[in-house]
Amino acid sequence: MTKDKPSKKSKNGDVAVPALGFWGMLRWAWTQLTTMRTALFLLLLVAVAAVPGSLFPQRDQSPEQVVQYINDNPFWGPLLDKLQFFDVFTSVWFSAIYILLFISLIGCVLPRTKQHVSASRRPPARTPARFARLPESSRLLLPDDVGSDADVQARIARILKKRRYRVQVREPEARVGASVAGERGYVREWGNLLFHYSLIGVLASVALGGLFGYSGQRALVEGQGFTNTLIDYDQFSPGHRTDAESLAPFSVKLEKFSVEYNRQERSDGKYGTPVAFSADVLVKDEPGAKWRKATIRPNHPLRINGSDVYLLGNGYAPHVKVRDGEGNVVFDESVVSQSQDSMNTSLSVIKVPDAKPDQLAFQGFFLPTTALNSQGVAYSADPDALAPTLNLNSFYGDLGLDDGKPQNVYVLDTSKLKELNNRELEAGGITLGREGDAKTYELPDGKGTIEFTGVDRFIGIEVRHDPAKGWVGVFAGLAVLGLVTSLFIPRRRVWVKLTPADSDSGRIIELGLLARGEDPRLAVEAQALRDALTKEFPGLTGVEVVSTVHGVQRTLRD
Repeated sequence: MTKDKPSKKSKNGDVAVPALGFWGMLRWAWTQLTTMRTALFLLLLVAVAAVPGSLFPQRDQSPEQVVQYINDNPFWGPLLDKLQFFDVFTSVWFSAIYILLFISLIGCVLPRTKQHVSASRRPPARTPARFARLPESSRLLLPDDVGSDADVQARIARILKKRRYRVQVREPEARVGASVAGERGYVREWGNLLFHYSLIGVLASVALGGLFGYSGQRALVEGQGFTNTLIDYDQFSPGHRTDAESLAPFSVKLEKFSVEYNRQERSDGKYGTPVAFSADVLVKDEPGAKWRKATIRPNHPLRINGSDVYLLGNGYAPHVKVRDGEGNVVFDESVVSQSQDSMNTSLSVIKVPDAKPDQLAFQGFFLPTTALNSQGVAYSADPDALAPTLNLNSFYGDLGLDDGKPQNVYVLDTSKLKELNNRELEAGGITLGREGDAKTYELPDGKGTIEFTGVDRFIGIEVRHDPAKGWVGVFAGLAVLGLVTSLFIPRRRVWVKLTPADSDSGRIIELGLLARGEDPRLAVEAQALRDALTKEFPGLTGVEVVSTVHGVQRTLRD
């Protein structure tokens, strides 16, 4: 064992404070770290440290937004990047706080567990000499014909055991006569310990989920399929220990997406709002398995091989065919369009990098049910596709896809493009699909043609895999159970002793109760014990009852 450095006397003769030394500093640091106050502070610090993860874009979820943020903020962007504010949950400082919280909680709980195990094995506390100092005390006159002290003690012990007290029968001592001591409520501390162990379990499960879980999003158009591989995701957020081989190889194919709209006349303006969604899909659990039918609804995810597939959103995907200036079909797909309002007015962006002699692009709005206002401007009058039209502007030039920089498929950068069609140009805008309008449009300057061939629905799905999610639920339930136990089970001690009566014959049963902390029902427990003694010993009469439970109450100490 190491020893602290000896104290030294100062020049004026005063004794200087002894130096702790290296091991002494370590013991002091460990003592400070393993206090409950430090654990609560670290728990609060974890919550505060997670805030930047919601304020700033995170690299593992949206790397293009991180790049954009750094470009838009030339001073703060690089500084925040060095401080790992774009990788909060994998940063050194967040991991350090998380690990210290683990150590602090474990260092708090293990010694308390050891102490409580020892306390649970110890006999109840010594019988007090004067019960009048206890918050609840009674003196009851015992009839003469009830038997010996040992018989009375045995009968009192049975009463206390029925009320779930841990009982010890004691022989007369110097200042205390024959007595029975009882104690209950140790489950209260076990509940407290269960809460803290469960909190450690929740934190450990969340950490494991972050290591081995993943989530990803994908837009699926009717008729399209999806396989659970990295290349098939539109956006993917892997765990720190997730790799391509750990993904379960299941497949999902969207057959049909259905929306039910409110078609009852209403005065609150909610006519035509959607009231139900359902996606009919085909599922293949593994390669070589047969397809099976399933349905995904909001709040009713599809469970496949330990992963949950959620229905996130939906919209329209107008099907467009584009021919270039040489007459070749260079685009023939359904274009996922982003809804902008409750009437499903949707923004459509089409990029055609394979067109010749120039790359083509289109940008505009898809209107499910087209109507014209008094100024002749088209708008969508209903969210259902009753009269769909596609209103576009066209561009040609360099799309910027060949320089290797990632682009958002829903955003068109027109800085290097020239306009072919626009309302303000002589050629005007492109309107396809409305009654009286053609569904094929020939682009100016022989750049090609665009054709609106139909409308499909699409859904947004999210695949979440969290192997520790079940354990989080189990530990959370245990934490609630432990918290309820520690709050509602009281810790009490009771003593019953026999003393001679003031007269020449008879004996007095003295009853005293003490609680740890505040216990407003201690008086009720004292009355219940008096009733039980009266029933056990007919003829028992009360001599004195003292209750201070609503006044100053003493605290029980081990």
